[in-house]
Amino acid sequence: MPSNPLSLALPLLRQGKVRDVYDLGERLLIVATDRIPAFDHVLPTPIPGKGKLLTQISALWFARTKNVIGNHLITADLAEMDLPVRPDPALFAGRCTLAHRARRVDAECVVRGYLAGSGWKDYQKTGAVCGRALPKGLREADRLPEPIFTPSTKAEAGHDENVSREELARMVGTDTARRLETASLALYRFAADFLEPRGVLLADTKFEFGFLGEGLIVIDELLTPDSSRLWPARLWRPGGSPESFDKQFVRDHLERARWDKRSAPPPLPPEVVAGTLRRYEEFLRIAGEK
Repeated sequence: MPSNPLSLALPLLRQGKVRDVYDLGERLLIVATDRIPAFDHVLPTPIPGKGKLLTQISALWFARTKNVIGNHLITADLAEMDLPVRPDPALFAGRCTLAHRARRVDAECVVRGYLAGSGWKDYQKTGAVCGRALPKGLREADRLPEPIFTPSTKAEAGHDENVSREELARMVGTDTARRLETASLALYRFAADFLEPRGVLLADTKFEFGFLGEGLIVIDELLTPDSSRLWPARLWRPGGSPESFDKQFVRDHLERARWDKRSAPPPLPPEVVAGTLRRYEEFLRIAGEK
């Protein structure tokens, strides 16, 4: 689909790596595209239908976690949206979220239950993750003694930078930082407890939050394969990077292709596109279980 097909009809508030956000005053129209980012680049090959899957997955979790914390969702059903334009259902059905406009907190709120990704690299160098000291002798993909909150900056372009909890408090204020950590850990534990009996381990995930009035709510996306590291429990073996339901499949391909991560990224081959889509579809099926 075009990257900005409503640009002449609605004011574009911002265009992220995946989502186009349109300004409706007190509300936002969020359109999830099929773009896929990796290593701080948007890849030239879209994943057909990915935006619809992300929208459905987030809507499931927003509904399921509303008793944990409020969220920005008004509806993800295009037919229910009272909009000043009529988006073409052939392009937009299933991709759109009508949301309350919140005052975004400019921080990524990451919770890790397992040692993986940048956390594993940090631990190898320092014995800690984002300044949080961990026991000695842990292996890649080990379950942590308890989930840890490891925030980062929120970069519109380029790479988010990990920060300590103390740095987060200086960025957003002590009370807000405390509320972010409490909400993030509560959401992680809820989701991990839901997924593990269904055969999925939530290795780590990131949340975004905003304020609606004085209330803290979760915004953007929630517990999707784009924002989470998700492992089939049957394949989990500490000591290496397990197969996953998320876009690690794409990252692994790019590593094998020996792309330098500075030049324009290469196109994805059809088998990587199909494999990525299959993983997202399977996670939607699991997340939708009762």
